[in-house]
Amino acid sequence: MKISKVDDATLQMIQQYQKADKVEDRAQDKPEKAGAANLVPEEKVNLSTTAKDVQNLKNAVSSLPDVREDMVRNLREQIEKGTYKVDAEKVAEKMVGESLLDVLS
Repeated sequence: MKISKVDDATLQMIQQYQKADKVEDRAQDKPEKAGAANLVPEEKVNLSTTAKDVQNLKNAVSSLPDVREDMVRNLREQIEKGTYKVDAEKVAEKMVGESLLDVLS
């Protein structure tokens, strides 16, 4: 029974590896046929383009700074000068939106 669809590329790769490992274990448990060469199975991982894209995106995101210094500096200057304005309507919209998401999830 399938409970949910797996969208996580890393999890899919792990599951593929585990399946390949099980096949390898079964192959080693079988007695060798007469005259058959002792073949060592190769380990291969074929990544889909989606998995490669996900990995590239993870690498790109991990190289980004945790804090955007330019935005922090700009906001700090606005606050110090007294020119920073809070848009109450946008704040209220975000609060209501977050509340609805919490209720619906």
